[in-house]
Amino acid sequence: MTYESPTVLDAGPSDDVDPDEFVRAAMRWHFDPATGSRYWLDRADWLAFDPRQDVECVDDLMLFPDLTDELRDVPVADLIPRGYGNDARLLNVFDSGGTTGAPKRVVQLDDWMRHSTEQVDKRLRDHGLPVGAHWLTVAPTGPHLVGDVLQRAAGSLGGPGLSIDMDPRWVKKLVASGRSDEVESYTDHLVEQCRRILLTQDIGVLAATTPLLERFAHEDDLLERINGSVQAIIWGGTHMDPDTRHLLGTEVFPDVPLIGMYGNTMMLTALLERTGLSASEPCVFDPVSPYVFLSVVDPDTGDTVEVGERGQVIVSHVSKSMLIPNNAERDTAVRMRPADGQAGDAVADVAPVPTVKGETVIEGVY
Repeated sequence: MTYESPTVLDAGPSDDVDPDEFVRAAMRWHFDPATGSRYWLDRADWLAFDPRQDVECVDDLMLFPDLTDELRDVPVADLIPRGYGNDARLLNVFDSGGTTGAPKRVVQLDDWMRHSTEQVDKRLRDHGLPVGAHWLTVAPTGPHLVGDVLQRAAGSLGGPGLSIDMDPRWVKKLVASGRSDEVESYTDHLVEQCRRILLTQDIGVLAATTPLLERFAHEDDLLERINGSVQAIIWGGTHMDPDTRHLLGTEVFPDVPLIGMYGNTMMLTALLERTGLSASEPCVFDPVSPYVFLSVVDPDTGDTVEVGERGQVIVSHVSKSMLIPNNAERDTAVRMRPADGQAGDAVADVAPVPTVKGETVIEGVY
């Protein structure tokens, strides 16, 4: 039997839903014994507040402690809300990259997959991406969210998605142990696989990480091919500093739009760069109401920084299928005002923090 949830929690990205109303409905759903997941119901008793009474708006998500470390070993079945009953369609279990320890795990149900794909599709169309074009995606697949997001994006735009897999965990281990020659060999391996596709297939959209785009810039045949036929480049994963973004956008790929993508496992989706920005302007990512909320805080005090100041990124994911509030990301960013209709902060010039809980943050090729 499936519990009939409030209509507001079934709203799609194109529906006009008040974010605060959505958050209140999510609290009722996730903390009702009839509908909540075992994970959140087990924790409700020792929270210092009652989510169903005290969380009245988006800002109140900051009341939650950051519990994402627990997602390293929670049984995935405990994350699925009981309200789905026998109708829960578990499509994926995604792992984080494992940069700062054992990977964390989240679940993707069918309804959230549709909402995530819809919002990514809309933002890509806003950027003018070609419909029906072939994609080449060079990104982690398997347990990693990003490959799934990009493949679904290609499909939503009606194009076949060709892909090259990468293993970010292995590369990070190589970097940590100082085996730079093996990192270079692995990168060569990825580039050669890309060459075989780029030189034989009509690729209209290229999705790759910053290190790979920088490597393509040193390969004359690939550079000529990309500038001659690719209609858009989506970059993400490892961060891109403003100078590199300007160089790639104005000198290396001057006629191919560069579109930034910022996402991670705890978001359970990806954010696309704000439209209308030049390579000389800060790269801004807006939140996605009513599902993904961002804030930028002082890491020492937890207070929100002023607009235009840099701080640590805090991400909350709120949906019918998952609740991941107040997650302190391994990123810093400049706080920006969000686009009209979005709640929370926008972020610009995202960059990694050097360490998380004493662990050095290593990006590698992703």
